[in-house]
Amino acid sequence: MVRWWWFGPAVVKPELEKEMILMKEGGFGGFEVQPTYPLATDGQYPGLRNFQFRSPEFYDMLGFTAAKAKELGLRFDLTLGSGWPYGGPIFTREEGVQSIAESGPVSIQPGQTTVAPPASNNGNTIFSALLGPVTDATDPSKAFIPLNIEDGVTQLPANLHGATQVTFFVYAPAGLMQVKRPALGAEGFIVDHYSTVAIQKFIDQIAEPEINACGPNLPYSIFCDSLEVAGEGWTPKLLAEFKQRRGYDLEPLLPALFGDGGGIPKAAEIRADYGKTVAEVFNDNFVKAFSNLAKAHNTLFRIQAYGTPPTTLTTYALADLDEGENANWKSFSGTRWASSANHLLGRPMSSSESFTWLHSPVFMAAPLDIKAESNLQLLNGVNQFLCHGWPYTAPGVEYPGWRFYAAAVFNEKNPWWIAMHDINDYLARASFMLRQGTPANDIALYLPEEDGYTQFTPQDLAMATSNGGNGAILNGMVAGLVPSIVESGYDFDFMDDGLLAMCGKVDGPALAFGDLKFKVIIVPNVTRIPLATLKKFEDFANNGGILIAVGNPPSQAPGYLASDADNQATKDISTRLFTGPNAKGVVITADQLRQTLVAKLRPDFALSKAQPDLGFVHRHTDAGEIYFLVNTSNKTVSETATFRVEKLNAEWWDPTTGAVTKEPSVKINPGTADVSFTLPPYGAQFLVFTNRVMGSNKPVTANTAPIDLSGDWNVTFKNASPEANPAPEHMATLTDWTANLATHYFSGVATYAKSVTVPATLLKNGQKQYLTFGDGAPATVPVGTSGNPNRADYQPPIGDAAVVWVNGQRAGAIWCPPYRVDVTALLKSGVNQIRIEVANRAVNYMADQQHHPLPDYTALIAAYPPKRFDAQDMDAIQVQPSGLLGPVQLTFESK
Repeated sequence: MVRWWWFGPAVVKPELEKEMILMKEGGFGGFEVQPTYPLATDGQYPGLRNFQFRSPEFYDMLGFTAAKAKELGLRFDLTLGSGWPYGGPIFTREEGVQSIAESGPVSIQPGQTTVAPPASNNGNTIFSALLGPVTDATDPSKAFIPLNIEDGVTQLPANLHGATQVTFFVYAPAGLMQVKRPALGAEGFIVDHYSTVAIQKFIDQIAEPEINACGPNLPYSIFCDSLEVAGEGWTPKLLAEFKQRRGYDLEPLLPALFGDGGGIPKAAEIRADYGKTVAEVFNDNFVKAFSNLAKAHNTLFRIQAYGTPPTTLTTYALADLDEGENANWKSFSGTRWASSANHLLGRPMSSSESFTWLHSPVFMAAPLDIKAESNLQLLNGVNQFLCHGWPYTAPGVEYPGWRFYAAAVFNEKNPWWIAMHDINDYLARASFMLRQGTPANDIALYLPEEDGYTQFTPQDLAMATSNGGNGAILNGMVAGLVPSIVESGYDFDFMDDGLLAMCGKVDGPALAFGDLKFKVIIVPNVTRIPLATLKKFEDFANNGGILIAVGNPPSQAPGYLASDADNQATKDISTRLFTGPNAKGVVITADQLRQTLVAKLRPDFALSKAQPDLGFVHRHTDAGEIYFLVNTSNKTVSETATFRVEKLNAEWWDPTTGAVTKEPSVKINPGTADVSFTLPPYGAQFLVFTNRVMGSNKPVTANTAPIDLSGDWNVTFKNASPEANPAPEHMATLTDWTANLATHYFSGVATYAKSVTVPATLLKNGQKQYLTFGDGAPATVPVGTSGNPNRADYQPPIGDAAVVWVNGQRAGAIWCPPYRVDVTALLKSGVNQIRIEVANRAVNYMADQQHHPLPDYTALIAAYPPKRFDAQDMDAIQVQPSGLLGPVQLTFESK
């Protein structure tokens, strides 16, 4: 699918229909509508008009799109609201996101009857004033006394209890207050994600009208993009929510949420209770509200549940479709976060907002970049791609059309669109295979959420974000262990207390979530753990499960009100489990994790030597074992791997071509099988172990000398832009288009044609013929100032994709290694007509800024304030190698 940006929104029905038809032709199964900021003023192009968000015209376009999508057989999803996070012009400051701040302290004197907040308060509303610390408190937890606030005046008691100061607590702005990237008329405050009243207002005045505009053609799902409020640490009713949920009053303990905790005992536990409360209120008041909205309309609720407001892995259980983002295979990623929840919940599909930052700037991403990132997404458990994205382009807009401020472009404006369906076939095949059966992951990596809560403050309360090891609290606590797990030949899922309680049970020596059975639990540097969780871990270990504590074993029960008995029970179980004379679990350092895992459980994917660039996914089905093998590097990797399977035949299933072939040289061992393989740069293959018996394959030999076709091509050029086409050329030798003045900035498709005579003796039975285009080479790819790493560091022999035709029939597309196409069924003896359509990127056209200046948005920003975006990495726009770069050969393989 694609995320379809409606800029403005300034959309018209003929163009909407045209673009949906193009999506279908390109192999996309659907789209997600996301109204966003305008890119032109009214009348800037003939007939262009920006409809106000929530206007009758906007709703009419939604209804048309929903009906046309159904007619075309495309899935239609709808992002509620515009931009992100949810919000809009209907919300007052009081209904918007909130946080709190400590404002003070202010010194007081004996006999003083009232006290005013410090001048630095800047008019923020005071909701609490605390006298203290007092000197006569017998209980250190009662060192602060709440004061009465009447008509904005803080009253002091006659007895100051030895206190000399008052600390004020005020409502303060969150880190982000206004909706990002809003459509025209969608600007405004982000809604308070904890307030039932504000959330219901969003549903009544924004969400419901959008859904209703679709008429009988309801969206497949309604969508909530990533939670990026940044510091939404409060809501006016939080004190009441806290007392109801945690059983004690937070107000006199508010200093515990700031700085060093105000000297309050167990300040960390108070912060943890605060964090848990905020997360629960978000789940109950926001996530459940939109899940119920979806159910009421017979649709589904899809969410990216990370960032702030804070979420836990269990948040995903409240929605219907769990989505991630980012491709950090060996770190903490939003994709692994979402796919883990799906695996534990038994949900077969894990989607990802994919390619968000792929090879910036816009239009720089090439097909090989797509494969490089998609493989990382697949390694994280993803099996559905929401490609980010597809920019709607209004009629009359100059080439290469409208573009989002940052993202890859997946529409027909990119010349390499000629291979789009083939690229989508790869994504579809891989996704289909990785939805079969159940995950065969060995390891459950426990998420120390209770410890994470202790680090919360009202301005910093992101439990998890999508981006790597330092994005949020959990990211940093577990990311360092991931390389040791995946490089040792295992795969894993995250697990938390909520999902464990909801659907985890001990099943012999395994921790089972439905058909998913973990053999190993890793407990990473955990101090606080619920007693119920620890008891389940003890049951798991007593039944033969492998339990590993990294760093230190758990030692205390969570929560401010945890009793001495609770803490002692936790210590007793932990001692029995990890350090007692008959301990079933082990305690190790992080450096010992690899050797400990290998010693306790045979790897699922063992290599003859360290290969940190090789990754795998294993799915179990009743019909056999599916392994997805990935080379994440820009170099060819050859290896012999040992797979933990029992007496099965092996087959290679190629997601690029769809071909299925037998692996003839499997070595069967007791409980394992050895298979040798070679993966090209960014290569991926499925190795399927099955009881099926295929016909035998003979080893491939190249016993016929190749025929060199690198010279004497007749080349014609067709611009992707409406400009005049460059003159045809006869290329005696293959030349990069950018080396020729006439085609230096050319973006489009060039057709290479020639006649090739093939003797009948070379077309013998049992021999395959291929057109091959060379290997390419590792390369340092230029990037912009953002330094985005999501790209393939490789220079292909084709810039950037090609479609091969032999004797008028399509042989296939070439867009990733190995750069070759099977032409066996299409060649004939004698003269053959070879035609190769080669396409590059739109960025070459954009690089000619003398003739095609980049858009100037000054007038746009002035017409529609506030400024809604900054075009990213424009400094990195430059021509990229294009065309057939050589060599081209006709090669032969016998079997």
